[in-house]
Amino acid sequence: MDQIITLLANELGEKELYVAAVVKLLDEGNTIPFIARYRKELHGGMDDGKLRTLNERLSALRNLEKRREEVLGAIEAQGALTEELRAAIASASTLSEVEDLYLPFRPKRRTRASMAREKGLEPLALRLLAQEKDEPAPDVLAVDYVNSELGVATVEEALAGASDIIAETVSDSADARKMLRDRLMRFARLQSEQAKDADSVYRLYYEFSQTLCKLQGHQILAINRGEKEGWLKVRVDVPDAEVLPQLVRMFVIPGRSASDFVRAAVEDSWQRLLQPSMEREMRGALTDSASDGAIHNFALNLKPLLLQPPVRNKVTLGFDPGYRMGCKLAVVDGTGKVLDTAVIYPTAPARKVAEAKAVMDRLIRRHGIETIAIGNGTASRESEQFVAEVLRDHPGVSYMVVSEAGASVYSASALAAEEFPEYDVNLRSAVSIARRMQDPLAELVKIDPKAIGVGQYQHDMPQARLSEALEGVVEDCVYAVGADLNTASPALLGYIAGLTKATA
Repeated sequence: MDQIITLLANELGEKELYVAAVVKLLDEGNTIPFIARYRKELHGGMDDGKLRTLNERLSALRNLEKRREEVLGAIEAQGALTEELRAAIASASTLSEVEDLYLPFRPKRRTRASMAREKGLEPLALRLLAQEKDEPAPDVLAVDYVNSELGVATVEEALAGASDIIAETVSDSADARKMLRDRLMRFARLQSEQAKDADSVYRLYYEFSQTLCKLQGHQILAINRGEKEGWLKVRVDVPDAEVLPQLVRMFVIPGRSASDFVRAAVEDSWQRLLQPSMEREMRGALTDSASDGAIHNFALNLKPLLLQPPVRNKVTLGFDPGYRMGCKLAVVDGTGKVLDTAVIYPTAPARKVAEAKAVMDRLIRRHGIETIAIGNGTASRESEQFVAEVLRDHPGVSYMVVSEAGASVYSASALAAEEFPEYDVNLRSAVSIARRMQDPLAELVKIDPKAIGVGQYQHDMPQARLSEALEGVVEDCVYAVGADLNTASPALLGYIAGLTKATA
Protein backbone atom coordinates (compact mmCIF):
# COMPACT_ATOMS: atom_id res chain seq x y z
CA MET A 1 0.00 0.00 0.00
CA ASP A 2 2.87 2.38 0.84
CA GLN A 3 4.29 1.77 -2.63
CA ILE A 4 0.94 2.68 -4.22
CA ILE A 5 0.77 5.90 -2.16
CA THR A 6 4.29 6.83 -3.28
CA LEU A 7 3.50 6.14 -6.94
CA LEU A 8 0.30 8.21 -6.80
CA ALA A 9 2.08 11.09 -5.07
CA ASN A 10 4.80 11.13 -7.74
CA GLU A 11 2.30 10.93 -10.61
CA LEU A 12 0.09 13.70 -9.25
CA GLY A 13 2.84 15.91 -7.84
CA GLU A 14 1.22 15.87 -4.39
CA LYS A 15 2.52 15.10 -0.90
CA GLU A 16 2.24 11.48 0.21
CA LEU A 17 0.44 12.69 3.35
CA TYR A 18 -2.33 14.23 1.23
CA VAL A 19 -2.61 11.20 -1.06
CA ALA A 20 -2.80 8.82 1.90
CA ALA A 21 -5.57 10.95 3.44
CA VAL A 22 -7.61 10.86 0.21
CA VAL A 23 -7.18 7.10 -0.13
CA LYS A 24 -8.41 6.66 3.45
CA LEU A 25 -11.44 8.89 2.79
CA LEU A 26 -12.29 6.99 -0.41
CA ASP A 27 -11.97 3.65 1.36
CA GLU A 28 -14.40 4.92 4.00
CA GLY A 29 -17.00 5.49 1.28
CA ASN A 30 -16.82 9.28 0.93
CA THR A 31 -17.67 10.73 -2.48
CA ILE A 32 -15.27 12.80 -4.57
CA PRO A 33 -17.34 16.03 -4.35
CA PHE A 34 -17.64 15.65 -0.58
CA ILE A 35 -13.88 15.18 -0.22
CA ALA A 36 -13.17 18.11 -2.56
CA ARG A 37 -15.44 20.54 -0.71
CA TYR A 38 -15.51 19.49 2.91
CA ARG A 39 -12.15 17.85 3.56
CA LYS A 40 -9.82 20.35 1.87
CA GLU A 41 -7.61 20.60 4.94
CA LEU A 42 -6.76 16.90 4.60
CA HIS A 43 -5.61 16.97 0.97
CA GLY A 44 -4.27 20.45 0.32
CA GLY A 45 -7.21 21.61 -1.77
CA MET A 46 -7.09 19.12 -4.67
CA ASP A 47 -9.94 19.78 -7.11
CA ASP A 48 -12.55 17.30 -8.35
CA GLY A 49 -10.59 16.48 -11.50
CA LYS A 50 -7.38 15.59 -9.69
CA LEU A 51 -9.27 13.59 -7.08
CA ARG A 52 -11.01 11.57 -9.80
CA THR A 53 -7.68 10.94 -11.51
CA LEU A 54 -6.30 9.76 -8.17
CA ASN A 55 -9.28 7.46 -7.68
CA GLU A 56 -8.94 5.96 -11.18
CA ARG A 57 -5.21 5.38 -10.78
CA LEU A 58 -5.73 3.94 -7.30
CA SER A 59 -8.16 1.40 -8.74
CA ALA A 60 -5.76 0.54 -11.59
CA LEU A 61 -2.78 0.13 -9.26
CA ARG A 62 -4.77 -2.02 -6.86
CA ASN A 63 -5.88 -4.24 -9.75
CA LEU A 64 -2.24 -4.49 -10.82
CA GLU A 65 -1.18 -5.42 -7.29
CA LYS A 66 -3.94 -8.02 -7.02
CA ARG A 67 -2.93 -9.60 -10.33
CA ARG A 68 0.73 -9.51 -9.31
CA GLU A 69 -0.06 -11.51 -6.16
CA GLU A 70 -2.15 -14.00 -8.16
CA VAL A 71 0.68 -14.54 -10.65
CA LEU A 72 3.30 -14.95 -7.92
CA GLY A 73 1.08 -17.49 -6.17
CA ALA A 74 0.43 -19.46 -9.36
CA ILE A 75 4.13 -19.65 -10.29
CA GLU A 76 5.13 -20.54 -6.73
CA ALA A 77 2.58 -23.36 -6.73
CA GLN A 78 4.40 -24.80 -9.75
CA GLY A 79 7.71 -24.64 -7.87
CA ALA A 80 9.14 -22.38 -10.56
CA LEU A 81 9.43 -19.06 -8.71
CA THR A 82 13.02 -17.81 -8.59
CA GLU A 83 14.23 -14.68 -6.82
CA GLU A 84 15.05 -13.13 -10.18
CA LEU A 85 11.53 -13.79 -11.47
CA ARG A 86 9.98 -12.52 -8.23
CA ALA A 87 11.94 -9.27 -8.56
CA ALA A 88 10.93 -8.88 -12.22
CA ILE A 89 7.23 -9.34 -11.40
CA ALA A 90 7.51 -6.97 -8.42
CA SER A 91 9.03 -4.26 -10.63
CA ALA A 92 6.52 -4.66 -13.49
CA SER A 93 4.61 -1.41 -13.86
CA THR A 94 1.78 -2.54 -16.15
CA LEU A 95 -0.59 -5.48 -16.39
CA SER A 96 0.83 -6.43 -19.79
CA GLU A 97 4.33 -6.73 -18.29
CA VAL A 98 3.02 -8.97 -15.50
CA GLU A 99 1.14 -11.13 -18.03
CA ASP A 100 4.25 -11.40 -20.23
CA LEU A 101 6.28 -12.70 -17.29
CA TYR A 102 3.52 -15.17 -16.42
CA LEU A 103 3.11 -16.42 -20.00
CA PRO A 104 5.68 -19.28 -19.83
CA PHE A 105 3.92 -20.64 -16.72
CA ARG A 106 0.33 -20.11 -17.76
CA PRO A 107 -1.65 -23.33 -18.27
CA LYS A 108 -1.92 -23.87 -22.02
CA ARG A 109 -4.05 -25.98 -24.24
CA ARG A 110 -2.24 -28.85 -25.96
CA THR A 111 0.27 -27.34 -28.41
CA ARG A 112 2.91 -28.65 -30.78
CA ALA A 113 5.54 -27.67 -28.21
CA SER A 114 3.77 -29.43 -25.34
CA MET A 115 3.51 -32.61 -27.41
CA ALA A 116 7.23 -32.36 -28.19
CA ARG A 117 7.97 -32.02 -24.47
CA GLU A 118 5.94 -35.17 -23.81
CA LYS A 119 8.26 -36.92 -26.25
CA GLY A 120 11.29 -35.93 -24.16
CA LEU A 121 12.62 -33.35 -26.61
CA GLU A 122 12.92 -30.35 -24.26
CA PRO A 123 16.58 -31.08 -23.30
CA LEU A 124 17.46 -31.14 -27.01
CA ALA A 125 15.65 -27.84 -27.59
CA LEU A 126 17.38 -26.13 -24.66
CA ARG A 127 20.77 -27.40 -25.79
CA LEU A 128 20.21 -26.14 -29.33
CA LEU A 129 18.91 -22.78 -28.08
CA ALA A 130 21.99 -22.36 -25.86
CA GLN A 131 24.19 -22.55 -29.01
CA GLU A 132 27.29 -23.51 -27.06
CA LYS A 133 30.69 -23.23 -28.71
CA ASP A 134 32.07 -26.36 -30.41
CA GLU A 135 28.71 -28.18 -30.16
CA PRO A 136 28.03 -30.86 -32.79
CA ALA A 137 25.63 -30.06 -35.61
CA PRO A 138 21.91 -30.22 -34.72
CA ASP A 139 21.31 -33.43 -36.65
CA VAL A 140 24.14 -35.11 -34.75
CA LEU A 141 22.76 -33.95 -31.38
CA ALA A 142 19.29 -35.14 -32.32
CA VAL A 143 20.37 -38.75 -32.82
CA ASP A 144 20.34 -39.37 -29.06
CA TYR A 145 16.68 -38.28 -28.87
CA VAL A 146 15.28 -40.68 -31.46
CA ASN A 147 12.93 -42.98 -29.55
CA SER A 148 10.19 -44.83 -31.35
CA GLU A 149 8.48 -45.69 -28.05
CA LEU A 150 7.98 -41.98 -27.38
CA GLY A 151 6.88 -41.33 -30.95
CA VAL A 152 10.17 -39.91 -32.27
CA ALA A 153 11.02 -42.20 -35.16
CA THR A 154 13.64 -40.12 -36.98
CA VAL A 155 16.20 -37.35 -36.50
CA GLU A 156 13.97 -35.06 -38.54
CA GLU A 157 11.06 -35.61 -36.14
CA ALA A 158 13.34 -34.90 -33.17
CA LEU A 159 14.53 -31.65 -34.73
CA ALA A 160 10.98 -30.63 -35.67
CA GLY A 161 9.85 -31.11 -32.06
CA ALA A 162 12.85 -29.16 -30.75
CA SER A 163 12.07 -26.36 -33.19
CA ASP A 164 8.48 -26.20 -31.91
CA ILE A 165 9.73 -25.91 -28.32
CA ILE A 166 12.16 -23.13 -29.25
CA ALA A 167 9.41 -21.30 -31.16
CA GLU A 168 7.13 -21.38 -28.11
CA THR A 169 9.98 -20.29 -25.83
CA VAL A 170 10.60 -17.27 -28.07
CA SER A 171 6.88 -16.51 -28.15
CA ASP A 172 6.70 -16.62 -24.34
CA SER A 173 9.66 -14.28 -23.86
CA ALA A 174 8.69 -11.09 -21.99
CA ASP A 175 11.68 -9.22 -23.44
CA ALA A 176 10.76 -10.22 -26.99
CA ARG A 177 7.16 -9.11 -26.55
CA LYS A 178 8.22 -5.79 -25.06
CA MET A 179 10.52 -5.14 -28.02
CA LEU A 180 7.83 -6.15 -30.51
CA ARG A 181 5.24 -3.92 -28.86
CA ASP A 182 7.48 -0.92 -29.39
CA ARG A 183 8.44 -1.84 -32.96
CA LEU A 184 4.86 -2.59 -34.02
CA MET A 185 3.57 0.69 -32.65
CA ARG A 186 6.23 2.56 -34.63
CA PHE A 187 6.24 0.64 -37.91
CA ALA A 188 3.08 -1.47 -38.30
CA ARG A 189 0.10 -0.05 -40.17
CA LEU A 190 -3.61 -0.59 -39.69
CA GLN A 191 -5.20 -1.19 -43.09
CA SER A 192 -8.87 -1.41 -43.98
CA GLU A 193 -10.60 -2.07 -47.27
CA GLN A 194 -14.13 -2.38 -48.62
CA ALA A 195 -15.82 -5.70 -47.79
CA LYS A 196 -19.20 -5.12 -49.49
CA ASP A 197 -19.82 -3.82 -52.99
CA ALA A 198 -21.96 -0.91 -51.81
CA ASP A 199 -21.63 2.60 -50.46
CA SER A 200 -21.80 3.20 -46.71
CA VAL A 201 -20.90 5.66 -43.98
CA TYR A 202 -17.52 3.91 -43.81
CA ARG A 203 -16.45 4.99 -47.31
CA LEU A 204 -13.54 6.99 -45.84
CA TYR A 205 -12.01 3.70 -44.73
CA TYR A 206 -12.46 1.70 -47.95
CA GLU A 207 -8.78 2.28 -48.81
CA PHE A 208 -7.26 3.32 -45.51
CA SER A 209 -3.75 2.81 -44.14
CA GLN A 210 -2.07 4.50 -41.19
CA THR A 211 0.84 3.79 -38.84
CA LEU A 212 -0.43 2.55 -35.48
CA CYS A 213 1.19 5.37 -33.51
CA LYS A 214 -0.52 8.00 -35.69
CA LEU A 215 -4.05 6.63 -35.55
CA GLN A 216 -6.71 8.89 -34.04
CA GLY A 217 -9.17 7.51 -31.53
CA HIS A 218 -12.22 8.21 -33.70
CA GLN A 219 -10.58 6.38 -36.62
CA ILE A 220 -9.97 3.28 -34.51
CA LEU A 221 -13.54 3.22 -33.21
CA ALA A 222 -15.01 3.82 -36.67
CA ILE A 223 -12.92 1.05 -38.23
CA ASN A 224 -13.85 -1.34 -35.42
CA ARG A 225 -17.54 -0.67 -35.95
CA GLY A 226 -17.24 -0.96 -39.73
CA GLU A 227 -15.51 -4.31 -39.33
CA LYS A 228 -18.13 -5.50 -36.84
CA GLU A 229 -20.96 -4.55 -39.21
CA GLY A 230 -19.26 -6.33 -42.12
CA TRP A 231 -18.44 -3.25 -44.22
CA LEU A 232 -14.67 -3.38 -43.75
CA LYS A 233 -11.89 -5.94 -43.88
CA VAL A 234 -9.18 -4.94 -41.42
CA ARG A 235 -5.64 -6.17 -40.90
CA VAL A 236 -2.41 -5.05 -39.31
CA ASP A 237 0.36 -4.86 -41.89
CA VAL A 238 3.72 -5.55 -40.25
CA PRO A 239 6.94 -5.07 -42.26
CA ASP A 240 9.03 -8.12 -41.37
CA ALA A 241 12.22 -6.15 -42.03
CA GLU A 242 11.43 -3.88 -39.07
CA VAL A 243 10.89 -6.65 -36.51
CA LEU A 244 12.41 -9.96 -37.60
CA PRO A 245 16.11 -8.91 -37.60
CA GLN A 246 15.75 -7.54 -34.05
CA LEU A 247 13.99 -10.70 -32.91
CA VAL A 248 16.66 -12.90 -34.46
CA ARG A 249 19.43 -10.89 -32.76
CA MET A 250 17.82 -11.54 -29.37
CA PHE A 251 18.10 -15.34 -29.70
CA VAL A 252 20.67 -16.24 -32.35
CA ILE A 253 24.41 -16.34 -31.64
CA PRO A 254 26.15 -15.96 -35.02
CA GLY A 255 28.72 -18.49 -36.13
CA ARG A 256 27.57 -21.41 -33.99
CA SER A 257 26.62 -24.83 -35.32
CA ALA A 258 22.96 -24.38 -34.30
CA SER A 259 22.66 -20.73 -35.43
CA ASP A 260 20.77 -21.46 -38.64
CA PHE A 261 18.49 -23.94 -36.88
CA VAL A 262 17.60 -21.45 -34.12
CA ARG A 263 17.12 -18.68 -36.70
CA ALA A 264 14.57 -20.83 -38.54
CA ALA A 265 12.77 -21.57 -35.25
CA VAL A 266 12.67 -17.84 -34.40
CA GLU A 267 11.23 -17.03 -37.82
CA ASP A 268 8.61 -19.76 -37.35
CA SER A 269 7.78 -18.34 -33.92
CA TRP A 270 7.23 -14.90 -35.44
CA GLN A 271 5.07 -16.06 -38.33
CA ARG A 272 3.03 -18.71 -36.53
CA LEU A 273 2.78 -17.53 -32.92
CA LEU A 274 4.00 -14.02 -32.21
CA GLN A 275 2.64 -12.07 -35.17
CA PRO A 276 -1.02 -13.15 -34.78
CA SER A 277 -0.84 -12.78 -31.00
CA MET A 278 0.82 -9.36 -31.07
CA GLU A 279 -1.56 -8.07 -33.75
CA ARG A 280 -4.54 -9.00 -31.57
CA GLU A 281 -2.89 -7.42 -28.56
CA MET A 282 -2.05 -4.20 -30.41
CA ARG A 283 -5.57 -3.84 -31.75
CA GLY A 284 -6.92 -4.40 -28.26
CA ALA A 285 -4.56 -1.79 -26.83
CA LEU A 286 -5.53 0.70 -29.54
CA THR A 287 -9.21 0.12 -28.84
CA ASP A 288 -8.69 0.59 -25.09
CA SER A 289 -6.81 3.83 -25.68
CA ALA A 290 -9.44 5.10 -28.12
CA SER A 291 -12.22 4.20 -25.68
CA ASP A 292 -10.45 6.06 -22.86
CA GLY A 293 -10.16 9.15 -25.06
CA ALA A 294 -13.78 8.93 -26.17
CA ILE A 295 -15.00 8.53 -22.59
CA HIS A 296 -12.91 11.55 -21.56
CA ASN A 297 -14.38 13.64 -24.39
CA PHE A 298 -17.88 12.42 -23.56
CA ALA A 299 -17.40 13.63 -19.98
CA LEU A 300 -16.01 16.98 -21.15
CA ASN A 301 -18.99 17.52 -23.45
CA LEU A 302 -21.52 16.48 -20.83
CA LYS A 303 -20.42 18.96 -18.17
CA PRO A 304 -21.25 22.24 -20.01
CA LEU A 305 -24.59 20.78 -21.10
CA LEU A 306 -25.52 20.04 -17.50
CA LEU A 307 -24.30 23.43 -16.34
CA GLN A 308 -26.26 25.50 -18.86
CA PRO A 309 -27.81 28.54 -17.15
CA PRO A 310 -31.42 27.85 -16.14
CA VAL A 311 -34.42 29.97 -17.14
CA ARG A 312 -36.15 29.85 -13.77
CA ASN A 313 -39.63 30.81 -12.62
CA LYS A 314 -41.09 31.29 -16.09
CA VAL A 315 -44.20 29.64 -17.47
CA THR A 316 -42.75 27.59 -20.31
CA LEU A 317 -44.17 25.78 -23.32
CA GLY A 318 -42.29 22.64 -24.31
CA PHE A 319 -42.53 22.09 -28.08
CA ASP A 320 -41.54 18.61 -29.31
CA PRO A 321 -41.43 18.84 -33.14
CA GLY A 322 -42.63 16.08 -35.43
CA TYR A 323 -44.13 15.33 -38.84
CA ARG A 324 -46.70 12.57 -39.18
CA MET A 325 -47.38 12.21 -35.45
CA GLY A 326 -47.65 15.98 -35.00
CA CYS A 327 -45.93 18.40 -32.65
CA LYS A 328 -46.44 17.70 -28.96
CA LEU A 329 -46.96 20.63 -26.58
CA ALA A 330 -46.72 20.82 -22.79
CA VAL A 331 -47.14 23.92 -20.64
CA VAL A 332 -45.38 23.95 -17.25
CA ASP A 333 -45.41 26.61 -14.56
CA GLY A 334 -42.34 28.19 -12.97
CA THR A 335 -41.77 25.15 -10.76
CA GLY A 336 -42.12 22.62 -13.59
CA LYS A 337 -45.67 21.54 -12.76
CA VAL A 338 -47.63 20.54 -15.88
CA LEU A 339 -50.54 22.90 -16.60
CA ASP A 340 -51.73 21.81 -20.04
CA THR A 341 -50.90 19.63 -23.04
CA ALA A 342 -51.87 19.50 -26.71
CA VAL A 343 -50.91 18.05 -30.09
CA ILE A 344 -50.84 20.21 -33.25
CA TYR A 345 -50.05 19.48 -36.91
CA PRO A 346 -48.41 22.54 -38.53
CA THR A 347 -45.82 20.49 -40.46
CA ALA A 348 -46.06 18.05 -43.36
CA PRO A 349 -48.00 16.00 -44.24
CA ALA A 350 -51.05 17.52 -42.47
CA ARG A 351 -49.99 21.22 -42.61
CA LYS A 352 -52.91 22.38 -40.44
CA VAL A 353 -51.17 25.69 -39.80
CA ALA A 354 -54.21 27.85 -38.99
CA GLU A 355 -55.61 25.29 -36.57
CA ALA A 356 -52.20 24.87 -34.91
CA LYS A 357 -51.78 28.65 -34.59
CA ALA A 358 -55.17 28.92 -32.88
CA VAL A 359 -54.14 26.29 -30.31
CA MET A 360 -50.87 28.10 -29.65
CA ASP A 361 -52.63 31.46 -29.25
CA ARG A 362 -55.08 29.94 -26.78
CA LEU A 363 -52.37 28.31 -24.67
CA ILE A 364 -50.24 31.47 -24.56
CA ARG A 365 -53.16 33.63 -23.43
CA ARG A 366 -54.67 31.11 -21.02
CA HIS A 367 -51.46 30.36 -19.12
CA GLY A 368 -49.44 33.52 -19.64
CA ILE A 369 -46.61 31.64 -21.35
CA GLU A 370 -43.35 33.61 -21.17
CA THR A 371 -40.96 31.41 -23.12
CA ILE A 372 -41.05 28.46 -25.51
CA ALA A 373 -38.50 25.61 -25.62
CA ILE A 374 -38.31 23.95 -29.06
CA GLY A 375 -36.64 20.55 -29.37
CA ASN A 376 -33.84 20.39 -31.93
CA GLY A 377 -34.80 17.02 -33.42
CA THR A 378 -36.90 16.02 -36.43
CA ALA A 379 -38.88 18.94 -37.96
CA SER A 380 -37.14 21.44 -35.67
CA ARG A 381 -36.47 24.01 -38.39
CA GLU A 382 -40.04 24.03 -39.69
CA SER A 383 -41.33 24.19 -36.11
CA GLU A 384 -39.07 27.13 -35.32
CA GLN A 385 -40.41 29.01 -38.35
CA PHE A 386 -43.96 28.27 -37.26
CA VAL A 387 -43.31 29.44 -33.67
CA ALA A 388 -41.64 32.63 -34.90
CA GLU A 389 -44.72 33.35 -37.00
CA VAL A 390 -47.03 32.75 -34.02
CA LEU A 391 -44.97 35.02 -31.76
CA ARG A 392 -45.43 38.00 -34.05
CA ASP A 393 -48.75 38.42 -32.25
CA HIS A 394 -47.11 37.88 -28.83
CA PRO A 395 -44.10 40.21 -28.62
CA GLY A 396 -43.52 39.50 -24.93
CA VAL A 397 -42.88 35.80 -25.50
CA SER A 398 -39.45 34.46 -26.48
CA TYR A 399 -38.32 31.06 -27.71
CA MET A 400 -35.17 28.98 -27.60
CA VAL A 401 -34.10 25.82 -29.42
CA VAL A 402 -32.85 23.27 -26.88
CA SER A 403 -31.28 19.84 -27.21
CA GLU A 404 -33.88 17.11 -27.03
CA ALA A 405 -31.28 14.33 -26.91
CA GLY A 406 -32.46 11.69 -24.49
CA ALA A 407 -35.98 13.10 -24.19
CA SER A 408 -37.50 10.11 -25.97
CA VAL A 409 -35.45 7.73 -23.81
CA TYR A 410 -36.67 9.45 -20.66
CA SER A 411 -40.29 9.60 -21.83
CA ALA A 412 -40.38 5.81 -22.23
CA SER A 413 -38.57 5.12 -18.94
CA ALA A 414 -40.05 3.75 -15.73
CA LEU A 415 -39.15 7.03 -14.00
CA ALA A 416 -41.25 9.05 -16.47
CA ALA A 417 -44.14 6.60 -16.17
CA GLU A 418 -44.02 6.98 -12.40
CA GLU A 419 -43.83 10.77 -12.63
CA PHE A 420 -46.51 11.20 -15.34
CA PRO A 421 -48.69 8.08 -15.37
CA GLU A 422 -51.61 9.98 -16.92
CA TYR A 423 -49.69 11.28 -19.95
CA ASP A 424 -48.84 9.67 -23.27
CA VAL A 425 -45.16 8.92 -23.94
CA ASN A 426 -44.96 11.67 -26.57
CA LEU A 427 -46.36 14.31 -24.21
CA ARG A 428 -43.86 13.32 -21.52
CA SER A 429 -41.14 14.19 -24.02
CA ALA A 430 -42.58 17.71 -24.43
CA VAL A 431 -42.64 18.15 -20.64
CA SER A 432 -38.99 17.11 -20.47
CA ILE A 433 -38.04 19.64 -23.16
CA ALA A 434 -39.79 22.45 -21.26
CA ARG A 435 -38.20 21.51 -17.97
CA ARG A 436 -34.70 21.15 -19.36
CA MET A 437 -34.91 24.81 -20.39
CA GLN A 438 -36.08 25.84 -16.91
CA ASP A 439 -33.42 23.81 -15.10
CA PRO A 440 -31.18 21.72 -17.37
CA LEU A 441 -29.35 19.92 -14.57
CA ALA A 442 -32.46 18.93 -12.62
CA GLU A 443 -34.06 17.45 -15.74
CA LEU A 444 -31.03 15.85 -17.38
CA VAL A 445 -30.07 13.89 -14.25
CA LYS A 446 -33.19 11.79 -14.88
CA ILE A 447 -31.73 10.54 -18.16
CA ASP A 448 -29.02 7.93 -18.57
CA PRO A 449 -25.97 10.11 -19.38
CA LYS A 450 -25.16 7.82 -22.34
CA ALA A 451 -28.47 8.81 -23.96
CA ILE A 452 -27.86 12.56 -23.83
CA GLY A 453 -26.01 12.42 -27.14
CA VAL A 454 -22.76 14.29 -26.51
CA GLY A 455 -20.31 11.53 -27.43
CA GLN A 456 -19.37 9.17 -30.24
CA TYR A 457 -19.46 5.38 -30.36
CA GLN A 458 -20.78 5.13 -26.81
CA HIS A 459 -22.28 1.71 -27.51
CA ASP A 460 -18.86 0.40 -28.54
CA MET A 461 -17.14 1.38 -25.29
CA PRO A 462 -16.84 -0.56 -22.04
CA GLN A 463 -20.23 0.30 -20.56
CA ALA A 464 -19.17 0.08 -16.92
CA ARG A 465 -16.27 2.50 -17.42
CA LEU A 466 -18.43 4.88 -19.44
CA SER A 467 -21.22 4.89 -16.86
CA GLU A 468 -18.78 5.44 -14.01
CA ALA A 469 -17.14 8.41 -15.75
CA LEU A 470 -20.42 10.06 -16.73
CA GLU A 471 -22.03 9.54 -13.35
CA GLY A 472 -18.95 11.18 -11.84
CA VAL A 473 -19.53 14.24 -14.04
CA VAL A 474 -23.20 14.41 -13.03
CA GLU A 475 -22.20 14.10 -9.38
CA ASP A 476 -19.68 16.95 -9.72
CA CYS A 477 -22.26 19.17 -11.42
CA VAL A 478 -24.91 18.49 -8.77
CA TYR A 479 -22.45 19.45 -6.05
CA ALA A 480 -21.32 22.55 -7.95
CA VAL A 481 -24.89 23.81 -8.39
CA GLY A 482 -26.57 22.41 -5.29
CA ALA A 483 -30.12 21.19 -4.88
CA ASP A 484 -33.26 22.76 -3.44
CA LEU A 485 -34.72 20.14 -1.11
CA ASN A 486 -38.20 21.58 -1.63
CA THR A 487 -38.26 21.13 -5.41
CA ALA A 488 -35.47 18.68 -6.31
CA SER A 489 -36.51 15.37 -7.81
CA PRO A 490 -35.45 12.02 -6.29
CA ALA A 491 -33.18 11.54 -9.33
CA LEU A 492 -31.28 14.71 -8.41
CA LEU A 493 -31.19 14.02 -4.67
CA GLY A 494 -29.77 10.57 -5.36
CA TYR A 495 -26.43 12.19 -6.25
CA ILE A 496 -26.12 13.93 -2.87
CA ALA A 497 -23.62 12.40 -0.43
CA GLY A 498 -25.38 10.49 2.33
CA LEU A 499 -28.41 9.78 0.17
CA THR A 500 -29.06 6.81 -2.09
CA LYS A 501 -31.53 6.45 -4.94
CA ALA A 502 -33.82 4.62 -2.50
CA THR A 503 -33.65 7.12 0.37
CA ALA A 504 -33.96 10.09 -2.01
